[in-house]
Amino acid sequence: MDPEARSRPVGLSGAFVVLGVSGGIAAYKAVELCRRLVDAGAHVAPVLTRAATRFVGAATFSALASEPARTELFGGDEAIPHTRLGRAADLVVVAPATARLLGSYAAGISSDLLTATLLATPAPVLVCPAMHAEMWRHPAVQENLATLQRRGVTVVGPEHGRLAGGDVGEGRLARLEAILEAAERLLAARRDLSGLRVLVTAGGTREPIDPVRYLANRSSGRQGHALAEVAAARGARVTLVTASELEPPSGVEVVRVETAAELAEAVAQAAPLADVVVMAAAVADFRPASPAPRKLKRRDGPPVLELEATPDVLGLLASRRRPRQVLVGFAAETGGGLEEAEAKLAAKGIDVIVWNDVSRPGVGFAHETNEVTILTAWGERTEVPLAPKRTIAGAVLDAALAARARAAARGAPSGAARRTDEAQGAGE
Repeated sequence: MDPEARSRPVGLSGAFVVLGVSGGIAAYKAVELCRRLVDAGAHVAPVLTRAATRFVGAATFSALASEPARTELFGGDEAIPHTRLGRAADLVVVAPATARLLGSYAAGISSDLLTATLLATPAPVLVCPAMHAEMWRHPAVQENLATLQRRGVTVVGPEHGRLAGGDVGEGRLARLEAILEAAERLLAARRDLSGLRVLVTAGGTREPIDPVRYLANRSSGRQGHALAEVAAARGARVTLVTASELEPPSGVEVVRVETAAELAEAVAQAAPLADVVVMAAAVADFRPASPAPRKLKRRDGPPVLELEATPDVLGLLASRRRPRQVLVGFAAETGGGLEEAEAKLAAKGIDVIVWNDVSRPGVGFAHETNEVTILTAWGERTEVPLAPKRTIAGAVLDAALAARARAAARGAPSGAARRTDEAQGAGE
């Protein structure tokens, strides 16, 4: 058994990792690295240069990774794949990194999808050089590495060992265990939610009309699941209360619910321990007052449905919140401005509200992307353009952390108290 396969890091769970593979003989080792990252719980998106495909096929990575391997900057389904990958990534790992790749990256030349992604990402980057010994020692290669390191890129240098062609020397790709440990350390440095408990709700509730029919909405739960996944990747202990049929992210506690009443009960049990509550679920506002005990028949004619209001879960949370607990709500609208979201933010007494217009293309329900405006109780407004829902999740969690920091600094126990305090301060 390979000794590297006996253990795996645990800090990669939930992280979105772009795995870049450039064209060297060590590309075959990146296949095992891909598998190890996935086994550790990471969401892996492989990006291969054209030269890399001369050593190993894209289909191999597609079979092992979390999404299909990409090789082209143009001609695919996405107009700007490098932007999506760069924004979504929690970490970019390039293994192997050839002399050509290092030179292009250091010079800022985006000649293919991988280099474009490297230039487009704000995420930490880990490069793992591998090449022949003479190439590794060349002053140009060393200067390019020094340039990248000054810019904050982390380098896991090559090892001494057997090289292509039977030669022996420095230039062999680092052990996979060393690469994985470096990746874990980089992600750990970004775990700003460590020590916090985060409660996330997701999906649309289903309110029964009879045993086989129900009232529902179009929410898929993707945004809530993305929030849970990103919160876990940032170190939080996450409870996900979900009415969605999606597979939940790894590393989170999952509570399955169906109706608004079940969701309210689950939230009531979990919320007292939560430091941050993100109510991303599309909870039904109304439900049939008297669901039929048996399936309604067409022959009996259209039924008359009497509806009643469901519990105001977010309002109840706000009234019972403990000191420094942060509450985040969502407001999905179809057209119009931010007035409804602003009114909801004030009426509920919460810290943050996330507004989106689900009538816009690619936004909200059933899409992999979203476009939101984040409003805070202290008057900040952040617009997040169309992006993967993981990117949206990161922005929402950033706002929640900011709310928690402000509450700690001012000693304010709630969003309502904080608004009152700041309004008085503004008048002084």
